[in-house]
Amino acid sequence: MNIYTKEDLIKKLKEIVNSGWIQNRRAGNSGGIGNTLEDLLGIEENNLPLPNVNEWELKAQRLNTSSLITLFHAEPSPRALKFIPQILLPNFGWKHKQAGKKYSENEKSFRQTINGKSASDRGFKVSIDRTNTKVTVSFDHTKVAERHKNWLNSVERKIGLKQLNPQPYWGFDDLNHKAGTKLLNCFDVQAKVKKEKRIEFYRYVKVQMLQKFKFQGFLDAIEQSDILIDFDARTGHNHGTKFRMRQKRLPELYETVKEII
Repeated sequence: MNIYTKEDLIKKLKEIVNSGWIQNRRAGNSGGIGNTLEDLLGIEENNLPLPNVNEWELKAQRLNTSSLITLFHAEPSPRALKFIPQILLPNFGWKHKQAGKKYSENEKSFRQTINGKSASDRGFKVSIDRTNTKVTVSFDHTKVAERHKNWLNSVERKIGLKQLNPQPYWGFDDLNHKAGTKLLNCFDVQAKVKKEKRIEFYRYVKVQMLQKFKFQGFLDAIEQSDILIDFDARTGHNHGTKFRMRQKRLPELYETVKEII
């Protein structure tokens, strides 16, 4: 694995940008842009070996994409309750689309993307509680879409149409530590994408150096729906709870943003 100084890494990234179109090194891999960049740099996945400096992450995305990037995984508290598999899934879950096919007839799903501006079509929302220093998940049955009426009736029979009690949450201190560790400093690399004969090619065109993660920007992004929370659980497996962000908003999480290219 190559080891870089910060200056050497910037020089190497500039060389890659000047190389023009580069064929995907990992055909069939959804993370081809990042994996190809890692191969070109000669580094392990999402690991920037920069000795004698603060921790750095490497993020590579399509230029001007509307897709979300995963910031990190974090299960809500109280963790001892195993809130997702033990409470949300059995009480608020619905029949999995592959139930009776890939999975058993009783397979349930709880897949929700929630934000801080408006409730989801199943009534879930995330809120910032600055008084009690935590990020909470709430449920409001009046916000459930009409098409989910049968599901709502089943929730009422099982647990009633009331606020979650206790409400799942993430404490500010825990989130600040988690996010600050994963996102302390970041090289954000963006690429154009084209296909020729079903083969993807990338042209890396933009590099930003993002320094000094700021937690207040993180909380603001949740409130503005620029950071969303993904639940992805089924009866047989909890795929984890993800904090995901709109790519173009990533610089707002940092005190210093420097355009390298």
